Amino acid sequence: MSKNFEVQPLQRAFVLHRREYSESSLLVDFFTEHNGRMTLLAKGARRPRSPLKALLQPFTPLLLRWTGKGDLKTLTQAEAASLTLPMVPMALYSGFYVNEILVRVLENQTAYQELFNHYLQCVTRLASNSEQLEPILRTFEFQMLRALGYGVDFCHCMATGEEVDPEMWYQFRENEGFIASLLQNNLSFLGKDLLAFDLLDFSEKSTQQSAKRFTRIALKPYLGSQPLKSRELFQSILPHNLKGA
Repeated sequence: MSKNFEVQPLQRAFVLHRREYSESSLLVDFFTEHNGRMTLLAKGARRPRSPLKALLQPFTPLLLRWTGKGDLKTLTQAEAASLTLPMVPMALYSGFYVNEILVRVLENQTAYQELFNHYLQCVTRLASNSEQLEPILRTFEFQMLRALGYGVDFCHCMATGEEVDPEMWYQFRENEGFIASLLQNNLSFLGKDLLAFDLLDFSEKSTQQSAKRFTRIALKPYLGSQPLKSRELFQSILPHNLKGA
């Protein structure tokens, strides 16, 4: 009597990172639409004639199937959903930055379907609008923080409950929020920037700079003390041009 096996549907995914495994295979970190970040074993992907060798690259929209139990599963099918997104160097390194923080902060095999859609929008925008790197990166960072459950009220003073005044300064306190203050230091933010954060409006240069400062503070507990390799790459290769990440 034959058994009926349910065939897993192909799932949209992107390569975040890949590394060598044994003499002929790869371990690949994927961001999948319904299963979040997953590490899959791509058997034989390093062999010269393997179609996976050129296919499993960052910023190529993929369709995947896999099999297995436990944390490490085996890739069984991969095909390109479309062509690799074309990126100029500055956009490419920005994409590497986004991929690295996702590898570092996302829990393994935890669904982040909305964030997957934001990631798709982010890398598509990087490929098509390389002159707007800062707004693109800051938008994705804030979307990622929301997906991680990092809830911050940008519109109210946590001490008084009053609405944020665009002309006042506010001090950020971790796990609390923003409190009106006369202090101006690395934890101080102008009210107009906080209101822009809430709207994901990074059109002004000053807001972009404040947003970068805030996301570095907010992401630090997730990233730990180990420096980002992509950020070091920016500084060594394009020290005067690429300031986005």
